[in-house]
Amino acid sequence: MHHTSLIAILVAGFVLAFIFGMIAQRLRLSPLVGYLIAGIIAGPFTPGFVGDQTLAPQLAEIGVILLMFGVGLHFSLGDLLEVKAIALPGAILQIVVATALGWGMAWYLGWSHGAGLVFGLALSVASTVVLLRALEERRLVETAKGRIAVGWLIVEDLAMVLALVLLPALSGLLKGEDTEGSAIWSQLFVTLAKVGAFVAFMLIVGRRVIPWILERVAGTGSRELFTLCVLAIALGVAFGSAELFGVSFALGAFFAGMMLNESEFSHQAANETLPLRDAFAVLFFVSVGMLFNPMILIEEPLEVLAVFAIIVLGKSAAAYALVRAFGKPNSTALMISASLAQIGEFSFILATLGIELKILPKEGQDLILAGALMSIVVNPLLFAWLDRKQAREAAALQEAQIDPVIAPVPADIDKHVILIGYGRVGSELARLLTEHGVPLVVIDGEDSLIAKARAAGLPAILGNAVNERVLREAVPERATTVMLAIPQALEAGEIIAKLREINPALSIVARAQRQRSPSSHPARRRRRGDGRARIGAQPGRDGAGRAGVPRRPSSAAIDGLGLSALG
Repeated sequence: MHHTSLIAILVAGFVLAFIFGMIAQRLRLSPLVGYLIAGIIAGPFTPGFVGDQTLAPQLAEIGVILLMFGVGLHFSLGDLLEVKAIALPGAILQIVVATALGWGMAWYLGWSHGAGLVFGLALSVASTVVLLRALEERRLVETAKGRIAVGWLIVEDLAMVLALVLLPALSGLLKGEDTEGSAIWSQLFVTLAKVGAFVAFMLIVGRRVIPWILERVAGTGSRELFTLCVLAIALGVAFGSAELFGVSFALGAFFAGMMLNESEFSHQAANETLPLRDAFAVLFFVSVGMLFNPMILIEEPLEVLAVFAIIVLGKSAAAYALVRAFGKPNSTALMISASLAQIGEFSFILATLGIELKILPKEGQDLILAGALMSIVVNPLLFAWLDRKQAREAAALQEAQIDPVIAPVPADIDKHVILIGYGRVGSELARLLTEHGVPLVVIDGEDSLIAKARAAGLPAILGNAVNERVLREAVPERATTVMLAIPQALEAGEIIAKLREINPALSIVARAQRQRSPSSHPARRRRRGDGRARIGAQPGRDGAGRAGVPRRPSSAAIDGLGLSALG
């Protein structure tokens, strides 16, 4: 006879998650809804198969490690700094508002202040998985709106990582136990000292050792060893940080991902481990579903609706008001508020920790899970409504035959460059082109970027270059070169096709985000005796150490492209 409890829970988890994930997908819902329902069916509160209640939390812990490793792997300080003026204060204030709403509900239910704090924090943070999937489907990640949403999410994630670190140290105080102030401060000091020691160790040692190890393993050319190395780093650092420094698995995995991001192989590491991270993320959501008692929907419907209102209405209203207060347009505020109108993985992790520390009552965890399920179901509907609203506005604009908003393009402009996209990359290209005296016309769909281009004295057209009417305003038939500085490959392809029809003689330069192959690493070029380097950028990295975005180009880079003679 074989002991099959582990096999049984793996088989049941994956099979049920697949079935209900497919059903959710066909209903145009997030697959996360299907995974959570699969966990409810495999849990002890529904008839039929019941998964092993001791193995499920351990599998969920692996899922947490790999989820947090993925968050750290994609963490970009550059993205955060770019939108820090709105994302940092906006996210903090929104967390405060949502936490206050959750605390108020907990106070009404007669819970302790500590339970209210944990409950409110769990309701304040949006799901990374849900938000990024919604932005990617609409090709918004690299837009100004998308960068604000992602930066906002990064701040929320960092705040929750800090909460996970501090909750165990403050558990006695949050539970209302009679603990001396000196004992609390002593425990807090010890916790922060351990975290500080771990962070210092990772920044001093891990930042050098982890990329070095990954580079050497990549040099072997073995895909299996590379994948194994990445997993060993993620799980090893998470486990070692817990054993040696007493910090959580989540914090250790997050820092492992951040340090791995220092390597130029970070994209490859993310791609190679994605299937395993996805698989254990599914098991994480299934295990969370196993903890949910669906009877709360019948026994406490008003409380469930109140939680749903805090998540979808309270958080969204706070985010909308904050974005508008920072002077952003209505479309941006609506998109940000819709993005944040849900909760997910961090909420589950906080709720589980609150239960383990005996701060949060079981009812609180059930309410959080019910709110997550309902908000994840409704979130695609909010985005669909927003898409229809924007489509109606665009149709009304077209019916009214309102021309694209432009800064006057000189009637005699000739042999000029059309720059499509005035973001981080496009604005630098524009600066260098104007320094070389090249006539330039800018096209962008973002109000703020167009205002920035006009402030620089450039003819700028507000609109989507996929629209041929917008494109023709830039007089492409008399241009010599078009530079596409947008990251959306599909849109770039459509624009290029239209440009070829208008003027087949155009020279077209397009932005690419593909990372170089391992064979192009500088160390390997040196071993081959090839001293040539990419002009103006390290392979696949910028000066801030972030993959996939070129470093600020130099005048030599412009001369190397042969653009200095265009004027």
